[in-house]
Amino acid sequence: MKKLTKQIFKKNQQPLLLKSISKQQQFCTFLQSKQLKPLLEQDIYQLDDHKIDINKYKTFNHELVYHHDPKEIEINENNSTSLNLCNSINVALKQAMEKDPNSLVFGEDVAFGGVFRCTVDLREQYGADRVFNTPLSEQGIIGFAIGAAAVGHTAIAEIQFADYIFPAFDQIVNEAAKYRFRSGNEFNVGSLTIRSPSMAVGHGGHYHSQSPEAYFAHTPGLKVVIPRNPVQAKGLLLAAIQDPNPVLFFEPKILYRSSVSLVPNEAYTLPLGKAEILKEGKDVTVIGWGSQLYVLEKAVAMASEIGIDCELIDLRTIAPWDVETVVNSVKKTGRCVVSHEAPLTGGFGGEIAATVQEKCFLHLESPVVRVCGLDTPFPLVHEKYYVPGVIKCFEMIKNAVNY
Repeated sequence: MKKLTKQIFKKNQQPLLLKSISKQQQFCTFLQSKQLKPLLEQDIYQLDDHKIDINKYKTFNHELVYHHDPKEIEINENNSTSLNLCNSINVALKQAMEKDPNSLVFGEDVAFGGVFRCTVDLREQYGADRVFNTPLSEQGIIGFAIGAAAVGHTAIAEIQFADYIFPAFDQIVNEAAKYRFRSGNEFNVGSLTIRSPSMAVGHGGHYHSQSPEAYFAHTPGLKVVIPRNPVQAKGLLLAAIQDPNPVLFFEPKILYRSSVSLVPNEAYTLPLGKAEILKEGKDVTVIGWGSQLYVLEKAVAMASEIGIDCELIDLRTIAPWDVETVVNSVKKTGRCVVSHEAPLTGGFGGEIAATVQEKCFLHLESPVVRVCGLDTPFPLVHEKYYVPGVIKCFEMIKNAVNY
């Protein structure tokens, strides 16, 4: 392996000291060698007759993703505290448990705070009867949660990673989702909320990076929510816990520490099923959710350098999704780009594209574009090529406008 790697590096003129790195590092370094570098790592990106300086997007100051609607919530330094997304989730859980003595928080390792520390101090404040660890059985966690919700508890279950939610798939889509329907509304498990970290994190590989929202959006009886920042996380989680339907709440884990903003101290809720327009524009509607919005904000800013005015929308709730806001936007702009990390085939972007085509057909100036993950298992070393990055999203926005 070392001999092969030396030959490869010599060919690519990579000035590396092979003795100082391991064989695994050598292989990973080869895969990221000069010939394979994605465009975002180049200094200047050539676009027709334009040149865009990529370097400034490496230290980009995000603003749109931290936008909030004053009609929904008031935020100022006097009533708020600076929190990251993990802290915001923690505060929301504490306020939910304080308000509702029938609420329970449980899952793998939640008693000591969880692997991401979202449930830290809950057991100390509310006791081992209300905050407790479960066996390593996702099917058992959700089965227990359904039973607890059915007898009147507010069940807040955690699946440690969204990738591991599939052993509980039957319990969620065949039991929780249909409980009210099959009993003729005599019984329900509407007080059930399932939290789970999801989406890419930069090094998660195929078992710690998936975005399974589309699987559950296909099932009537469930709501699916994905926040983009700490303010949204707290308000949407409290709304999910109070909602009279089972809700899956997927938390972009890469944002747990990286997304920080002022969050109101008091408990508040944000509307489920309502998208938010982060930026108004006239040329193309760009739609995303969760951490992908950080990528899309950069792509939108890049597009503005060549005169493309994008309207950026955070869907927030995947099911039920806000058809009205999206359709009205596309009728105005005449173009639509949808982006998500999940694979292209069967991804929720397909549902949005079909609806837009159906309801906006006579307004469209170009086909609806989807910019998504690839139809492969989520790779480790090749993650930067798999996810729909800034350049890919920017190119698709440009293509939609120039069609």
